[in-house]
Amino acid sequence: MIILSGLMTGLLLAALDQTIVSTALKTIVVDLHGLKHYTWVVTAYLLTSTASTPLYGKISDLYGRRPVFQFAIVTFLIGSFLAGAAQNMTQLIATRALQGLGAGGLMALTFVIIADIVPPRERGRYQGYFGAVFGLSSIAGPLLGGFFSDHNKILGITGWRWIFYINLPFGILALVITSAVLHIPKIKREHSIDYIGALLMVLGVTSILLAAAVYGHEYGWSDSRTLIYLLVGLVSAISFIFWEEKAKEPILPMRLFKIHTFSLTSALGAVIGAGMFGAIIMLPLYLQIVKGDTATSAGLKLIPLMLGIVTMSIFSGRRITTTGKYKIYPVMGAALMTLGILLLASLSRTTPYWQLSIYAVITGAGLGLSMQTIVIALQNSVDFRDMGIATSSNTFFRSLGGVFGVAIFGAVLNNRLTHYMQSGFTNLATQDPKSVAGMDLSAKGITDIIGNPQHYSSLVHNTALDAYVNAFHVVFFAAAPVTALGFILALLLRELPLRTHHDYATAREEAAGEVFG
Repeated sequence: MIILSGLMTGLLLAALDQTIVSTALKTIVVDLHGLKHYTWVVTAYLLTSTASTPLYGKISDLYGRRPVFQFAIVTFLIGSFLAGAAQNMTQLIATRALQGLGAGGLMALTFVIIADIVPPRERGRYQGYFGAVFGLSSIAGPLLGGFFSDHNKILGITGWRWIFYINLPFGILALVITSAVLHIPKIKREHSIDYIGALLMVLGVTSILLAAAVYGHEYGWSDSRTLIYLLVGLVSAISFIFWEEKAKEPILPMRLFKIHTFSLTSALGAVIGAGMFGAIIMLPLYLQIVKGDTATSAGLKLIPLMLGIVTMSIFSGRRITTTGKYKIYPVMGAALMTLGILLLASLSRTTPYWQLSIYAVITGAGLGLSMQTIVIALQNSVDFRDMGIATSSNTFFRSLGGVFGVAIFGAVLNNRLTHYMQSGFTNLATQDPKSVAGMDLSAKGITDIIGNPQHYSSLVHNTALDAYVNAFHVVFFAAAPVTALGFILALLLRELPLRTHHDYATAREEAAGEVFG
């Protein structure tokens, strides 16, 4: 449990920093005069954390878990300190990228280390706590970001800078705990680093994410910059696959994809990532825009989603340990996620909060039943020597699904919002020309209608809100088939007997024998 507390602290820091900046961005941008580059504060972190995840898994397979995990903590701490001290947007973006580089290791290696010290049959009860950490971070991140950014000064330091400085004591605590108690037997391997494979993978992931998360969102999917980055990413990804087939020590061995459970859980992880990030981002938007909540209030109102994730993560983990059965949980989870998202598609301007809470609990319960269960299934199906790269790959595919989910759902929202705004105000102009006379119906003007409703008639304001509500409906209807695909994938999962202490000790000895033999 002491080791667990150190690992959970590291994971919480990495997961928090995915969301904590979002509610403070406005304050940071104003303070550092960087409106043009604000998206990069989030994107830089996502890029480096996602691209580095499989590398950490492979390197830890070669050099041992503890030194690589501690390297990730130190990198994250240095990035956090420098981000808090940033004097302009360029420095902040660079240090956020450094933070992400450390976070990639924290997110990937936490699950690998648990896999090293706990056999699959016993792992459920521990994995549930990590699912709870993800649930907690999804709520606490926006809440803390809003709290710090709302304060001008805290202990003489600008409020938003504490978003990064708060990481330092917890990161140091995680470092001390892992130094004192994390003693995993290190298996020395003959190795050579696949530098070309690493370069191709990072180039491919970075280019595709830039196309999806930045240029496609800002300039449109048909823009030359988006297409160029997408092309470079696809060419690099295809080259990476061909290269890995013949590499002596591949970063991501292609033979893993021949394992039924590995391929299936990778796809399932991407689906869950898309659903999770889609729900976590769209719900606060609905609460802030349609219901008029502040960022902090919207964060608090996501507590039902967190409760669903936390309770079902712990419940499913304990049941897996008790019964040794795991397939039923991702099947139920994907079904509940789909149901919850379909229910969210019924939200309107007048939907009471208690109703939204029920929908959020159902969606969160689906996430909680699915997230950590597929990691247990995956780790139970691969050889001990591949534990690091297999586990980190699952984290990688989940992050990738999340980034693409946010990008695609964001594009759908923007496209449908433009359509419903135009049709809504066109109808209003036909019915009541005086109500829209002299109004600015550009994107800037519509933003003003939402942000300053007191300056407009209720008819005009409600027309704008209805456009948002209708656009949210389309987004949730678009997300439902994605999670339904997860349900089909979960049904195809083959349930293998979970390895016990004896089986696990034998597997570890066989892995060591392969190395020294």
